[in-house]
Amino acid sequence: MQVKKQRGVAEYCWTLSPCLPYYVLEKYQHVEFITYLDADLFFYSSLEPLFQEIGRASIAIIEHRFTSRLKDQEIKGRFCVEWVSFRRDTEGLACLKRWREQCIEWCFYRLEEGKMGDQKYLDPWPEQYANCHILMHQGAGIAPWNYPQYLISGDANSSALINGDPLIFYHFHQFQILENGKFDRLSSFYTEEAPAPDLIYSPYESAINETIGTVHLMYPNFLAGFKSSNSVFARRFAQKFLPSSVKRFLQKFMRY
Repeated sequence: MQVKKQRGVAEYCWTLSPCLPYYVLEKYQHVEFITYLDADLFFYSSLEPLFQEIGRASIAIIEHRFTSRLKDQEIKGRFCVEWVSFRRDTEGLACLKRWREQCIEWCFYRLEEGKMGDQKYLDPWPEQYANCHILMHQGAGIAPWNYPQYLISGDANSSALINGDPLIFYHFHQFQILENGKFDRLSSFYTEEAPAPDLIYSPYESAINETIGTVHLMYPNFLAGFKSSNSVFARRFAQKFLPSSVKRFLQKFMRY
């Protein structure tokens, strides 16, 4: 609780990234392998190619794969805490334990002394841990910061392909559900390079609408997490025009 008092909402959520898998492995001894996933991922095809790729690795992580335009963002972390796997073996447990300790000690929304939130801690893992695997499948980890560099193909009746490979999962960073029944996909920071790919976003929006419809059958007035178009406009304006120092201050009072 002391840590929670010292951190903003996003910072506290990042602090918990290693804590949940650590708790599960501590409490449930039969669990041999666990993967932390971000909540804003959507899966389009089987995960089996990723598990085959991981094999018997103790740790599995994935790069941001920034476009050339955004390559400077790598200073905040080469790897994305959207998929992080640990095996119940000496190396996997040691890595997870150390990451948990680091995030409890320091996890803030700023770049400081080689640290940034929960993700910069992952940078040295491939050198520190011999059994750390970097996921290479082109259909994994597609996101706003990398989709313009891929050929996205397919049609409305099939899952999208990424350079010919099946799309496995997409990271819906910045995506907002609006009170008027519409969606706000991305800020111009990303779409100035290429429009948000409809082949990826439309199935996600359809799934959300279906889920909302189910929830509204039981709770007709449910609006938790929905945003007004005005608040989204203000957020997008801030993302585009406000200095980083101001955005860092506001982040303490906004959800990631």
